[in-house]
Amino acid sequence: MAEEKPLTPEVVAPDTGAAKLALAAELREYASTRDPELRDRLVEAHLPLARQLARRFASRGEPLDDLVQAASIGLIKAINGYDPDLGFEFAAYASRTILGELKRHFRDKGWFIRAPRRVQELHLSIGHSVDGLSQRLGRAPTVPELAADTGAPESEVLEALEASHAYRAGSLDVLTAEGESVGNRFGHEDPEFEVAEARSVLEEHLGMLSERELTIVRLRFFDDLTQSEIATRVGLSQMQVSRLLAQSLKRLHAAMAPAHDPSSEESGPD
Repeated sequence: MAEEKPLTPEVVAPDTGAAKLALAAELREYASTRDPELRDRLVEAHLPLARQLARRFASRGEPLDDLVQAASIGLIKAINGYDPDLGFEFAAYASRTILGELKRHFRDKGWFIRAPRRVQELHLSIGHSVDGLSQRLGRAPTVPELAADTGAPESEVLEALEASHAYRAGSLDVLTAEGESVGNRFGHEDPEFEVAEARSVLEEHLGMLSERELTIVRLRFFDDLTQSEIATRVGLSQMQVSRLLAQSLKRLHAAMAPAHDPSSEESGPD
């Protein structure tokens, strides 16, 4: 999976060489003194880096203020963990730490249904790739192009794209095509329940049909094909299909009917 590239020190470093040297000296001083006031000055000086990294994730569905807060936490961790004796540029070290904190924020706070960590990280990487590739190609990138850009197999790219639907739950206040909110539909009887129950009862009696009759009934009532489509599928005329379907339904109706109709006894001669 392609790694996020940290911003170079020039992105946030002061314009003058003297200012850079002064910040480097303050970082070295803080590493030895842990002075809270000095840390606050270092945080303020490097906040532009945190904000810029946060904005790179602004299109992922999280409020920018929350992302800036997470990036700021990462910046503080970077300042506390920075060791100037190792010879690394602070901005490069801080970029990685801030990006890690942003990714942790998405893993812990962003997912309505928790996806595996590898899928979450690939989801973020794909979002970054989509932005870059869309600008370069002038269109939405394909799955193979995303796979090539992220270095992940196409199957994992597809998995991460599917998992994106679990990132945010839909609001119950969203209006349906009929102008009714989704929340108001909870508790209503779904007409498909009755259909499912009828199919369950029907299944118990399908064994009495011949193989051809069974095929026609399943195609009509389970696969929802028209009589013309069934005729093409089974190699019969539409009239033959209609006759066999009516015949099958009559037998099934008789099998599912009660052994005797109590009302017939009541309506007989005195």
